[in-house]
Amino acid sequence: MQKEKRFNPNFGGNHRKSLVENLDESLKRLNMSYVDILYVHAYEYRTPIEEFMRSLDDVVRSGKVLYVAVSDIPSWALSRANTMAELRGWSPFIGLQTRYNLLDRSLEFDLQPACAELGIGILPWSIVADGFLTGKYTRESNVNLKSDYRNQSIISYSKDEKNWQILDEVIAISKEINRSPVQIALNWIQQKPGITSPLIGARTVAQLEENLKSLEFKLTPEQMKRLDDVSQPTGREVPFPYSMTNLFDAYFGKNIQVPNKFAPIATTYNYERLY
Repeated sequence: MQKEKRFNPNFGGNHRKSLVENLDESLKRLNMSYVDILYVHAYEYRTPIEEFMRSLDDVVRSGKVLYVAVSDIPSWALSRANTMAELRGWSPFIGLQTRYNLLDRSLEFDLQPACAELGIGILPWSIVADGFLTGKYTRESNVNLKSDYRNQSIISYSKDEKNWQILDEVIAISKEINRSPVQIALNWIQQKPGITSPLIGARTVAQLEENLKSLEFKLTPEQMKRLDDVSQPTGREVPFPYSMTNLFDAYFGKNIQVPNKFAPIATTYNYERLY
């Protein structure tokens, strides 16, 4: 009896049957006996966390997978999954793939601190915001973009003046130090807390070489601050409860970026603010 994947209700999702069948078929196609890292592509809200974490531990113990990681998952589910793995002696997630760039810093509110606490490496994708931060697009040229699926994200980004201000700063710094806007965006990411390695999407050898040159230099603290300031989430970009708890920084001080769980957390208390 031939199984047709497109109409097989057991094919998709993070449940045990789907995981085991897809892993075995992938190893067969790759002609490999194991993979170094197996990523759960996304949290799909249907399979219980206990089921897929136990299933992942089973494939690690079988020798078909060395480590497990995850992509596109809310911080509460990530925290529950790794806490459960720790308590039950299962293999935890060691890496997280997620979107992170100068136009979208939502990672910093929940996922980045969670990964720091749980010892999970972050591998961000969409570093140049679907090409918006490459310097290829301008306020003038974007007016003529065709409204098709390939340009949807660029057209969406172009409607927000703040995004153009971020791009202006990226281009300004790139001219100051004779580097490309792509290299500036990559270097900024590489210096952010918790980043293990950015995921690049080069289509050509030339693009790959350009991306790799971002490793040849480091933005100065002043340049990092300029990019941080212009891209800082404000107003409705800051979700609750952070829009409220951020106000406490004036009283209790603020930790510098994400704390390392192995280092002491230093804060200062400003008593004068209370009187």
